Amino acid sequence: MYFIFLDKEFPNLSILEYSKIMERSDEELIADYIKGDQAAFKVLLDRYTPILYNFSVRFVGATNAADIVQEVFIKTWKHIKRFDISKAHFKTWVFTITRNTITDYLRKKKSITFSDMETAEGDSFLDTVPDKSDLPDVVIERLEDTEVLNSLLDQLPSHYREVLVLYYQEEMTFAEIGQTLSKPLNTVKSHHRRALEQLRKMVL
Repeated sequence: MYFIFLDKEFPNLSILEYSKIMERSDEELIADYIKGDQAAFKVLLDRYTPILYNFSVRFVGATNAADIVQEVFIKTWKHIKRFDISKAHFKTWVFTITRNTITDYLRKKKSITFSDMETAEGDSFLDTVPDKSDLPDVVIERLEDTEVLNSLLDQLPSHYREVLVLYYQEEMTFAEIGQTLSKPLNTVKSHHRRALEQLRKMVL
């Protein structure tokens, strides 16, 4: 994916120079960029473009995912100097921007269905349905198979899909997911369990 709007910001780097910068953490790259190292932001962009693109594809499709990611990085570029490393990880922050951008896009397209609606407390209306079934370990084991998970995700409401993608594919903790989605920890855990319960019916 190529971002024309940032093209003139970055110096040309040799493979050796680029590989050295790639070894830096997100926090180090942000600090370097704020100090004037233009190449540092390009490394962040290269590092997160495929991750954010794959996440976006789950909700807006391949055709629109590139536009979502470009908009995310425009927003990130504009606001990165105000990012507070002490309050959040860059990964959590950029995923929050991505999630909000996707939500705005879907609202404009009026693509949010009844199953995606939430109560004022942040819970889905579907979450008010009592759940008395036990969750077998085999469901979690099968979800760790990327191909199985990918084949089932599109059949879930988006708020369940978000939690599963962030937890199983991006390896975020429930706390990080809650921060990313602006939801209470208990809500995230509830969405995770109910998503697995829906998947249980699909894989068993």
